[in-house]
Amino acid sequence: MQVVNHIRSQIQSGTLKDGDTIPSARQISRDWEISLATATKVLASLRSEGLVKALPGIGTVVTVLKGQYTSPRDRFQAIRRSGRIYPPNEAAQIKECELVAAPEQVADALGLEEGMNAIRRHRVTMNTDTNTPVSASTSWFNGALAEIAPSLLVAERLVQGTPAYIGEQTGRLFAAGRDQQCADVASEQEAEDLAIPVGSPVLRGRNWVYDQGGDVIEYGEYVTVSGRWSTYDYKLADEQETQ
Repeated sequence: MQVVNHIRSQIQSGTLKDGDTIPSARQISRDWEISLATATKVLASLRSEGLVKALPGIGTVVTVLKGQYTSPRDRFQAIRRSGRIYPPNEAAQIKECELVAAPEQVADALGLEEGMNAIRRHRVTMNTDTNTPVSASTSWFNGALAEIAPSLLVAERLVQGTPAYIGEQTGRLFAAGRDQQCADVASEQEAEDLAIPVGSPVLRGRNWVYDQGGDVIEYGEYVTVSGRWSTYDYKLADEQETQ
């Protein structure tokens, strides 16, 4: 699993790109000093996730699965690991930035009274290989940040990423997060954003990002087109239980 995680990380960060050849089982066996059987399992695991495929006469090459979805958790981890929020073949377009009265769900999430001002940043993420939209998301912030972090109200990508920008302006760091997802159908606005018929199946999510003190910095809502996988890893036992 250490080898799988290492190669997966290289693919997700863009160090290994579509079409790049990854080491053979024999090479992995030598480099990591593991058995050939274990190295073969590494390649099988990567194939099962849709990250690579075997091509006769070439070897095992990266094929970043078009159906692979990067959740908020994935993006925050990616920016810490590689400085990039999105995969190499995706880019976000900021469509709207405005200061509006917070809807009830947003006010509850941010700890505001309903109707207080909140910053709304709406974006559509495009697959740059096909120039097609793959997800749409809206980030919400306390309206009090409008004066402290004015670039949140500019419809342009923040070069250093939203977490770093807010950290620079406020000293508040993105320390923890929580994601929720469910199956749903596209609304009229979502259908327009994603270029799909109204009522099409989508994966809907929402997320909360907390600072060092446990207060919510950002609340987000997002949808992605169907057929895209989101991957989560977790432990079922601690080290003492496995010894």
